[in-house]
Amino acid sequence: MPIGFRFRFRFRLVPFVATVLLVLLGITLAQWQTRRGDQKQAIENRLLQREADATVKLGGALQDVDQIEFRHMALRGEFIAGWPVYLDNRPLNGVAGFYVLMPFKLAASDTGVDSYVLVARGWLPRDPADRSKLPSYPTPAGTVEIEGLVRRDFGHVLQLGDAGPLRPQAIVQNLGIDEFAAASKFRLQPFVIEQTSNADDHLLRDWPRPSLGIEKHRGYAFQWYALAVMALIFFVVTGFRRGSENTNKPAQSG
Repeated sequence: MPIGFRFRFRFRLVPFVATVLLVLLGITLAQWQTRRGDQKQAIENRLLQREADATVKLGGALQDVDQIEFRHMALRGEFIAGWPVYLDNRPLNGVAGFYVLMPFKLAASDTGVDSYVLVARGWLPRDPADRSKLPSYPTPAGTVEIEGLVRRDFGHVLQLGDAGPLRPQAIVQNLGIDEFAAASKFRLQPFVIEQTSNADDHLLRDWPRPSLGIEKHRGYAFQWYALAVMALIFFVVTGFRRGSENTNKPAQSG
């Protein structure tokens, strides 16, 4: 007598729990990547809007970073060559290197109080044989005029251990404006400047765009959503397969 084929789902607790965890993990990570992509897209929109704005001149009065982030600024003053700091682990085109940071004393203003801004002057390659050895580069003396892009900070990289007290010529992984102000005793603007104007100082100024990585985050989000869907499909298909196999086995005669 022919055996009829019937679909039947076999529920098992352990695979169900594992599937729920995988689905939740996939959705959570996908949503996080989506939010990161949305944040980068918002930055890109703000960049495009403010790139069209005219360059403004930075005076001595403290500014609100929310109002001027990603604006192009013109600065007049002098570099404080005795207080350079180097941000490590900042590769350029696959080459290890540093960002050269230096305080810039703004020209006298109506406030009568000296005001400074921390400037990322450019990029230097790292010596592959000696990490602590830095190539020489000139610093313009006296009053100069430069231009740059306003950034909230320099971003962060993975840091292991304590960097220790900040001092001139220090090589650090990360640097906060408040930290630099406390160590140098300079009255700093609450933002940093990525110098974009040319200077004969052997430094490269190919700065990564702050919104870089939008498509990468979108792609990661798709992968995590796909993982959640595949885990659910696998649980359902294997449940029906096991249930149907048990149902359609021929009965054993006694």
